[in-house]
Amino acid sequence: MSSAIPLNLGIARSTGSEASGGGKRVLLAEPRGYCAGVDRAVETVEKALEKHGAPIYVRKEIVHNRHVVETLRERGVIFVNETDEVPHGAVVVFSAHGVAPTVHESAAARGLHTIDATCPLVTKVHQEAKRFARDDYDILLIGHEGHEEVEGTAGEAPDHVQLVDGPDAVAGVTVRDESKVIWLSQTTLSVDETMETVRRLREKFPKLQDPPSDDICYATQNRQVAVKAMAPECDLVIVVGSRNSSNSVRLVEVALNAGARAAHLVDFAREVEPAWLEGVRTVGITSGASVPEILVRGVLDKLAEYGFGEVQSVTTANETLVFALPRELRAARQ
Repeated sequence: MSSAIPLNLGIARSTGSEASGGGKRVLLAEPRGYCAGVDRAVETVEKALEKHGAPIYVRKEIVHNRHVVETLRERGVIFVNETDEVPHGAVVVFSAHGVAPTVHESAAARGLHTIDATCPLVTKVHQEAKRFARDDYDILLIGHEGHEEVEGTAGEAPDHVQLVDGPDAVAGVTVRDESKVIWLSQTTLSVDETMETVRRLREKFPKLQDPPSDDICYATQNRQVAVKAMAPECDLVIVVGSRNSSNSVRLVEVALNAGARAAHLVDFAREVEPAWLEGVRTVGITSGASVPEILVRGVLDKLAEYGFGEVQSVTTANETLVFALPRELRAARQ
């Protein structure tokens, strides 16, 4: 899928002198916030609550956002680390990040009623891993060690998958047959860093094959493109998102690399430090793919208190993708 449509900044470009003499403003990235996979995962838990009643169990965080997790916990969701913490026969939802086959097996052994909220784009990577493992390829999975998505994908073909955690890890990669090597990736990575990792891998393994289609999801790419478009004009970029959200953390890195003079990650408006705003004329705001819009609105309200009342959109893509709910819950959707 194309990561962006042609840029339509929706703002008047200003020179440095104009910016320094003008009023305070906010540049608001479009798109931002919930992607189709997160929307599907959160709605899956909500519909499961409606259908089965509390408590509903969720393995790991349904998505990596504190507000979402806390809100669902208040409604009767119990978050667990592993399926052996779920009572026999109970309902358990697997998070948007995906799980390894061993997790499905464990749940079946306990007689659990499972609902799989794995993002379809993550499922696509799982299918790729299985396919290339069947063909006896060495699979170089670019991603962050310990991330739930990486653990789930690697679990599909543990004897064939080798994790490559960024460009600096390439030196330690070895393969059995340099003519049968393919790279896959975690869906929430920095596009630029991933391409640098691929470049180094290809230098080492010239016959390295590409995945059938982009693994980094459309939403991750789109949010990074929007940040790149506005960052050069920003004295400060505020990314709304949680610290365990890979795509949110990447947005801070992208903002700094694209020219923002400062960038910070916050979960809530109360975390915005007044000192960050000293001498600042232009603040860019975006949010990670697991962040509800109410949190962005809270930051906008906070900034308005400090005189940042003018809000201008920076639009680089329009997103219309919607994923169907898991089969067990489709009848419950209005």
